[in-house]
Amino acid sequence: MLPQLILFFLTAAGVIASIVTNASLPLGKRRVSLYWVVALAGALVSVLAGFVSPEDIRASFFSNTAVNPLKILVLFFSMTAISVFLDEAGFYNHLASGVVELAGTSQMKCFFILFAVVSVLTVFTSNDIIILTFTPFILYFSKRSGINPIPYIFGEFVAANTWSMFFIFGNPTNIYISTAFGIDFFDYARHMVPVTLIAGTASLAVLFLVFRRSLVKPIEVLPVEQTPWSRSLSGIGLVFLGMSIVAMAAASYVGFEMWIVAFVFAVACMAIAAAYLTVRGGDKAILARTMKKLPWTLAPFLLSMFLLILSLNRAGITENLARSLPDNPFAYGLASFTASNVINNIPMSVLFTSMLSSSHASAAAVYAVILGSNLGAMLTPVGALAGIMWLSIVKEHSVKFSFLTFVKYGEMISIPAVLTALGCLAVL
Repeated sequence: MLPQLILFFLTAAGVIASIVTNASLPLGKRRVSLYWVVALAGALVSVLAGFVSPEDIRASFFSNTAVNPLKILVLFFSMTAISVFLDEAGFYNHLASGVVELAGTSQMKCFFILFAVVSVLTVFTSNDIIILTFTPFILYFSKRSGINPIPYIFGEFVAANTWSMFFIFGNPTNIYISTAFGIDFFDYARHMVPVTLIAGTASLAVLFLVFRRSLVKPIEVLPVEQTPWSRSLSGIGLVFLGMSIVAMAAASYVGFEMWIVAFVFAVACMAIAAAYLTVRGGDKAILARTMKKLPWTLAPFLLSMFLLILSLNRAGITENLARSLPDNPFAYGLASFTASNVINNIPMSVLFTSMLSSSHASAAAVYAVILGSNLGAMLTPVGALAGIMWLSIVKEHSVKFSFLTFVKYGEMISIPAVLTALGCLAVL
């Protein structure tokens, strides 16, 4: 076995171990997660061993190509910044409170409304932000009302990781894979909107079958607290979010790259918000908190994994791996779905993008890998960073939900979802 492949799997194993154990080191008053440190160490070893040359790095990071990882990161952080800003403005918590109030004492109604709201918000923002925002609210509400939180928090997690396929910016893996193959906004939507509708319906149906007995009990106490929120700042965020989506949809037709469009609208959103706060007054720290809450560790993690895959490319390993898969959506979809739970969905996306390129795979295979990168997150917590963050939040609130419990529910829901979604993709 080539040393490049050994280094890649050792690094991937270290990343997964760090994620599963939530390993971190103290840095002043904060703790630093080790998953990205392990990835960075693996990338440095790759460079020092000569698996990747400085020329390769310069060519990859500063080339004017769609697969440039720096462009992909700018697009991701720009859209995430607007979503986090909306969270800091109190928009999501205000909306969640409205959902609970609308449901009254019916758990069944509350479950379906919450699933619908999470799904819609994920379509227009991103799965990570919704999971980080809604999970603590659901756990707090469940504790106060004395109901079982499991159907709600797992339903929220499933909704966020299914409907994240809908648009190109719903998941960083969508952005990475589609950008690498020059897929524009409308072509992506033409394929993935029907696939997401099918997968979302299948997921909801199985969730209902799994949790229906728990949901028939009425909510005896419904403590609805009006959460503070800024109507004006929320309006600014929503306007710029909507404009950025429309502009990205039109970008490829007027000669602009999506990362530029997203960056311009994110900067404009922050600038208008700053001007509003200066003139009208308000919580001026909201912009600083927005920047602080962005998942900055994703940048060194993604860049490090990109370098490791680059070393596999140079050694001809990805080309050999690509030859082992037939060019059809089921093969690539199930392989990416499984691989996400072995090496996490971001390294999987980087690896499979190289495999797809080397084998000149069909468009259906490309979309199947995007599908696998999203739905793979529902099988085990290892499938995506969102799963690890979600499980960590659940444990912080003293809710008993083990790794094996996640897998038990995950396999019941994710497998029907991925099979029906791949079936839909195969006939498009």
